[in-house]
Amino acid sequence: MCGIVGFTTRNWRPEPERIRSATGTLIHRGPDQQGVFRSRGCSLGASRLKIVDLAHGDQPIFSQDGDHTIVFNGEIYNHLEVRRELEALGHHFQTHCDTETVLQAFLQWDTGCFARLRGMFAFAIWCNSQQRLVLARDRMGIKPLYISERGDDLFFASELKGILVHPEIERRLSLEGLDCYLSLNYVPCPWTLVEGIEKLPPGQWLEWRDGRVSKHTYWRIPEMRPAPKPLDAAKEELDFLLDQSLREHLMSEVPMGVWLSGGVDSSTVLHYAAQASGSRLQTFSICFNGHSFDESRYIHQVVEHYGTYHEELNLSPEQDLEGAIEEIPYYSDEPSADSGALPVWFLSKLCKQRCTVAFSGEGADEIFGGYLTYRANIIAARVKQLPPGAIHLALRSLRLWPASNEKISLEYKLKRLLQGSLMPPERAHVYWNGTFSDAEKASLLKVPLPPSLIDVLARTRASLPGDGISPYLDFDQNYYLADDILVKSDRMSMAHAVEVRPPFLDHRILEFAATLPSELKINGARQKYLLKELMRTKLPANILQRKKTGFDIPAHEWFRGPLKALLMETLAAAEAEHSELFSFDAIRTYTQLHMNRSINVGYHLWGLIMLFLWMKRWNIQSAPSRISKRQMLAVEL
Repeated sequence: MCGIVGFTTRNWRPEPERIRSATGTLIHRGPDQQGVFRSRGCSLGASRLKIVDLAHGDQPIFSQDGDHTIVFNGEIYNHLEVRRELEALGHHFQTHCDTETVLQAFLQWDTGCFARLRGMFAFAIWCNSQQRLVLARDRMGIKPLYISERGDDLFFASELKGILVHPEIERRLSLEGLDCYLSLNYVPCPWTLVEGIEKLPPGQWLEWRDGRVSKHTYWRIPEMRPAPKPLDAAKEELDFLLDQSLREHLMSEVPMGVWLSGGVDSSTVLHYAAQASGSRLQTFSICFNGHSFDESRYIHQVVEHYGTYHEELNLSPEQDLEGAIEEIPYYSDEPSADSGALPVWFLSKLCKQRCTVAFSGEGADEIFGGYLTYRANIIAARVKQLPPGAIHLALRSLRLWPASNEKISLEYKLKRLLQGSLMPPERAHVYWNGTFSDAEKASLLKVPLPPSLIDVLARTRASLPGDGISPYLDFDQNYYLADDILVKSDRMSMAHAVEVRPPFLDHRILEFAATLPSELKINGARQKYLLKELMRTKLPANILQRKKTGFDIPAHEWFRGPLKALLMETLAAAEAEHSELFSFDAIRTYTQLHMNRSINVGYHLWGLIMLFLWMKRWNIQSAPSRISKRQMLAVEL
């Protein structure tokens, strides 16, 4: 696991140490070794976290003739299989690391090698004789890769800071990104929150040659084409795929552990990891003692069932919450508006004391239908049959219900359900798990925003089955998973030099799930039906029957208590800097209503303070170049 960075130099000549400075911004991702490559046409850098072939494999790695250079971030789980094939074709290797395998595979098959790789990765290969740079990103976007085109040249990095280190890059807030962020709490690909910087989409590769850039797709999430499949046959196939995935994911020369929540997903990962490793595993957990959403009893049940070496941390205001929150904007690069970033931060810190590699259960909900939002889509379709007046009356009645301090209370879910039922289905889907509605978002700003969110929602595949869940699973796999869940996991873990591996995201599992009928994903009120049926004889019954609990913080409560001072200080400082773009009168109104318990907007406020802390940390300018006097006048009128 590493961080990579680089840039072409067709039309400019940076000082010789520029690439070393850029590489240094990623040292937290790879504290074990840093290396750079400079040539007249391109500079590359890598910071390495040693996982495989500890004695060798320092980066960059060069081809035997010196013409090709690679910097690599990630793990290729089938690299030994690919290596044997290459050796049979006459290739010779100097190391045992997967980075060299990728380079040799590229020399043999060029860009055709990407589809042969199983794993998580982002890498860059420079061919000096052709003055050609090729970037590639894994199928699901587990590993990040940012790009920025400036004239005829290209900048790239594993994190935004590796691009922002260049003074030539303007630090202006992207209105396209902001439009999505304020609604979704994340920024969907290809946008970021910095104007002129994008993400290379998952499953794509990019080629730069002589100042021209082209992008190509080597894999995409398969369209869901359900076919009848008996439950027993589906269980057998999924069992084989999970076992295969975990056996491959166990490739490591450093200590490994499992992030355990006590839910079905992480417990399933633990089961197959224990089965494949044959040794006693380490598990790590975050608890919320004294809260209704605390998962301790389920965690302890699974720990006892598998006999793991276990460590856990009770996340409470007694921990240095403010200190962590103020550090997160540096490591997250983009604002981590998913409040789950805070427990993942502390979980990564706990894990690093014992392990360098951790397995997680991410991806199972998006693949097999685990989120409550999928059932909300089904219920809302029925609510929509009621007269709008009746829905508005119910909403007015619910507003008399005092807001609860519970993380996600019944009144909160009912209000969101009714509000969402008044929206188009695709907008409602992202509203269930999002924050501000379109009207609320408009009230926060003094300028109109481009319709980026509308554009993203329009990409929902109309050709998918009309079963009520397939379009939303597809959307979440393409956007929510890659741009929220995996971003959060990558940044918070790599801040502590921990590599997180999500075995559910083996692309063969995605391709298998795309063929499943919807009733094997959501069967009545039973979600993740196939996965739970498979694990029925493997996990304790309580784990399969328990309600799903999201992995985040009690934001409503903590902003009324231990985080109130941080909230107020952050908003006051932001008003002094960004009042030309944001309406702080509206923000104050939302804050006051929250403090009075008239509404619950803790997750909305989390997104705002993380945005403002990030803008302050990275000196992001809030007067985007495309805000014209005409736009300002239109808002005033």
